[in-house]
Amino acid sequence: MRALTWTGVNQLSVEDVPEPQLLNDHDVILKITRTTTCGSDLHLLSGYIPFMRAGDVIGHEFMGEVVEVGSGVRNRRVGDRVVVASFVSCGNCWYCRNELYSLCDNSNPNPGITEGLWGQAIGGCLGYSHAVGGYAGSHAEYMRVPFADVGSFVVPDGVPDDRALFASDAASTAFTGVDLGGVQPGDTVAVWGAGAVGQMAARISALVGAEQVVVIDRLPERLEQARTHAGADVIDYSSTDVAAELRERTGGRGPDVCIEAVGMEAHSPGPQGVYDQVKQQLRLQTDRTSAVREAIMACRKGGSVFTLGVFAAMVDKFPLGAVMNKGLTLRGAQVHGPRYIPRLLEWMESGELVTEHLATHVMPLEEAPRGYELFKEKQDGCVRAVFLPHG
Repeated sequence: MRALTWTGVNQLSVEDVPEPQLLNDHDVILKITRTTTCGSDLHLLSGYIPFMRAGDVIGHEFMGEVVEVGSGVRNRRVGDRVVVASFVSCGNCWYCRNELYSLCDNSNPNPGITEGLWGQAIGGCLGYSHAVGGYAGSHAEYMRVPFADVGSFVVPDGVPDDRALFASDAASTAFTGVDLGGVQPGDTVAVWGAGAVGQMAARISALVGAEQVVVIDRLPERLEQARTHAGADVIDYSSTDVAAELRERTGGRGPDVCIEAVGMEAHSPGPQGVYDQVKQQLRLQTDRTSAVREAIMACRKGGSVFTLGVFAAMVDKFPLGAVMNKGLTLRGAQVHGPRYIPRLLEWMESGELVTEHLATHVMPLEEAPRGYELFKEKQDGCVRAVFLPHG
């Protein structure tokens, strides 16, 4: 079958690879109908996640049709149209029973890497390096989905593919941040980043009752989408003082909840941005955290800051003093997909949550390297490139 493979830093190629096989009783084989780029994939492409091997199939945000079912699968049938959570979860360990699905104890067969990085291993993630399991990804014609009863969800008939697709990761990641970040009715929420995750965080914040939502970015087409489809106010950080703007909009206090949806390759203007870029390129720090720093400084006293963007390890110039002295709650998490996907599909079915506009560039799988170039360079207004493995 055909699949998009990582062949080196900033190198991708569509190649022939072996078709997946059922390995465990709780697996299904999925015929991929939609799979999309994600900002965290760019960290793989750029070499900032140093646990890739040439030939690895990438991709972790996807949906498809079940074509083969393991003998232990109880709730999925051949022919089901499903959307799948990006992290693999067993459903039975302590973390899964407490709905902390991305922290699953039983889904990462390579725990030593992340134990060394972070003190404990997290769960496995599809198509996202050998640090989190070495699973083959979704940019392929077919793929194996482990623990399918836990991580796959039947899409309601009234939800089109281009809407359901983003429940897999972008919208569920956003919901993770909104929920665990503690957004309450009446809150002011500020979101750094107007990509798919940031837009979804803004819209879901409004759905759970936030009174004011502000999205911060510099790309006009993304800010326009946030305004039009998420109903958010927007700030172009390249043309104003973000913290001052947020204080002005909140009676001098600052936002109640600040959600960072940018990640380890955050862009920032001025000397600080150059400093972060040089330190990361020289591997003196693994992540650029300008958006997190700004969120911490802008958040109101006693407020909450949540990091949704993917970060790898160590950073410099982190304002820990501001976190402590302002009494902030600082949290982060990888996506707990099974906790949120069912509710997302309900909102999608009712029309309260729409995502089709995120799929700005839809193309065959054979054109995936070009899709990633458009996505990485933010060319032609690309928010997400979506690949169709079967035309």
